[in-house]
Amino acid sequence: MTTVKYASEIVKELNRTIDLIAEDEAEKLVERILESKKVFVAGAGRSGFMAKSFVMRLMHMGIDAFVVGETVTPSLEEDDILVIASGSGETKSLVSMAEKAKTINASVAVVTISPESTIGKLSDVAIKIPAKPKAGADSDYKTIQPMGSLFEQTLLLFFDAIILRIMSKKGLESGVMYGRHANLE
Repeated sequence: MTTVKYASEIVKELNRTIDLIAEDEAEKLVERILESKKVFVAGAGRSGFMAKSFVMRLMHMGIDAFVVGETVTPSLEEDDILVIASGSGETKSLVSMAEKAKTINASVAVVTISPESTIGKLSDVAIKIPAKPKAGADSDYKTIQPMGSLFEQTLLLFFDAIILRIMSKKGLESGVMYGRHANLE
């Protein structure tokens, strides 16, 4: 298969995966974010990169949003939400964060392949991304891509869709958001 044909197949996989995401759970996440005082986002590896891009766009909308673990990240409080991106829902450091958030009575949301996971059970909102786990376990969801690529790509698109939904609900346009874009270069 050629490079362009691979890209075309990836897009088909993404379309199939996105069509299987539960709309009601996605809407719950949008509402929880809008109701929260601050939004904290965490993820490990490539999922973490997708989570950071989500925080950037939340900030562009004027939402107080932070990446967990950065030196300028404030304390999580009761009126806040922790959004975790984890394919397995079992990453130890992320499980620990979810447990800590629950002791503070903050909201917890997870975007995961496994809503029945430890983090999924701790979460107030669990969005299932129907993709193959990176560990190579048997799955109903087929992909030509290695490891967790399908999950991670879907995560980025899902987070961008959440941004568009929040923009719609808040009546925001891209030009307003661009005014909050970094300008020190």
